[in-house]
Amino acid sequence: MGIPTYLLNDGRHLPAIGLGTYGLRGEAGTTAIVSALEQGYRLLDTAVNYENEAEVGEAIRRSGLPRAEVLVTSKIPGRHHRYDDAVASTRASLERLGLDHLDLHLIHWPNPSQGLFVEAWQALVDLREQGLVRSIGVSNFTQAHLERLVAETGVAPAVNQIELHPAFPQAEMRAVHAELGIRTESWSPLGKRQAQYDAPAVRATAEAHGVTPAQVILRWHHQLGSVPIPKSGDPARQAANLDVFGFTLSEAEVAAVTALGRPDGRLFGGDPDVHEEM
Repeated sequence: MGIPTYLLNDGRHLPAIGLGTYGLRGEAGTTAIVSALEQGYRLLDTAVNYENEAEVGEAIRRSGLPRAEVLVTSKIPGRHHRYDDAVASTRASLERLGLDHLDLHLIHWPNPSQGLFVEAWQALVDLREQGLVRSIGVSNFTQAHLERLVAETGVAPAVNQIELHPAFPQAEMRAVHAELGIRTESWSPLGKRQAQYDAPAVRATAEAHGVTPAQVILRWHHQLGSVPIPKSGDPARQAANLDVFGFTLSEAEVAAVTALGRPDGRLFGGDPDVHEEM
């Protein structure tokens, strides 16, 4: 079954699932990303701080796919939030990727103690006008950060990529996104070491639908309207992660997975109001 897409607030479309590439580096990383493209992934998520933009670009070339069929996301790090630095950072990302444009470019973290994320956002707005990026968004922004962007620039992000998994379902932020017309993306969508594969709400649902616990969780993301970007370098797991559009969870099953959330559900305490990533 084909991958559905979402219409973003800028009129462009985003696949409903993508491949996270954190940790996929070197020749093994390139091979893994090529495998994902062969499986059918059409959204690749990288970042300056992942140090693998070159591998992502090389994988696209090796895949033989037309550039227009593959959407590439990268992210501006905290050390590049000043306007000129954000522009230079984007151009450097394009050079490493070997591409003439990014399909989605994000500010990786707001780093509010620096107070410069609006400068980086204005740079993205201008880079979009110049055609170097197509869609622009943010990652790990809170409601206050989003509202400040809109108030000071008049432009709402197309996407906010946030930590979102069954232990941390982010109901409040998803509601904020819905109100502002922002699409939610989910990093660490399976929950890494906190993965709820053995929770009754997940295990029983997987058995009822004849799928894996991971597929239940990724389908849960889809029915919440978020775009999960699971990372895997294993071809079989890549294929399984992509195969979540042939079954539907009931409202009760979705609610049961959401109910696994807890206030301390973050993976590493990455509160965007205090966490700094340079």
